[in-house]
Amino acid sequence: MTARLDTLEAALHDALGNQITRLVRAWGEITIEVKGADVKAVAQTLRDRPGLAFLELIDLCGIDYSDYGNGTWEGARFAVVYHLLSIPQNWRVRLRAFCADDDFPSIDSLVDIWPAANRYEREAFDFFGIVFPGHPDLRRILTDYGFVGHPFRKDFPVSGNVEMRYDPDQQRVIYQPVTIEPREVTPRVLREENYAEEPGFRNG
Repeated sequence: MTARLDTLEAALHDALGNQITRLVRAWGEITIEVKGADVKAVAQTLRDRPGLAFLELIDLCGIDYSDYGNGTWEGARFAVVYHLLSIPQNWRVRLRAFCADDDFPSIDSLVDIWPAANRYEREAFDFFGIVFPGHPDLRRILTDYGFVGHPFRKDFPVSGNVEMRYDPDQQRVIYQPVTIEPREVTPRVLREENYAEEPGFRNG
C-alpha cells in the first residue's frame, strides 16, 4: 500500500506541479488541495493524463468550515470535495478546492469533464449555496420550491426558518414562520432497579 501511494503521489506532483497547494496522506488515502480558480484545469489533467486516468467522479460534496475546530478555523469558509477513481490504474484520490468568496461561494462546474457532477453540484448548491458557473441547469434538487436558506450551512437554524403546511381555506401549500414551542426535556428512565424481577426471586 505504501509503495502504491508513493507512486501515486509522485505521479500527481509530476502532472500538477505547483497547482497542488497541499497534499495530505492519511488512512491510506491521498487528498490534494488546489485553488478554486485552478480546479477545472486540474480536473482536466487528472482525467486526461494517461498515468492518472481518473475517469470516474464517485462523489462531490460541499463543506462549511465556519465552526471547524471549535471555531478556530481561519481559512476560507466553503470548500468543494471531489472523490475520484481511476479504474485503469486502480487508484483513488480526493480533490479539495476552497471557494475564494465566503459571501458568494462559487467554483467552476465540472459537468463537462465528469457528467456525474450534474446532480452532485445541484445538491451542493441546494444545501450549501455554492454556485457552479457553467452548470447547465443549476436549480434546487432536494428542498422544496421557494425554500429559504441552505440547510447544511452551520448558521442555518436547527428548526429552520419557515414551515410548510396545507391550508384548507386557500387549498394550497403555504409557508409561514416556524412556530415550534420550546419543550422541556426530561430524562427518561429506561430501567428501574430490580425491574421485571418476580416477587420472591433473587438473582445470583
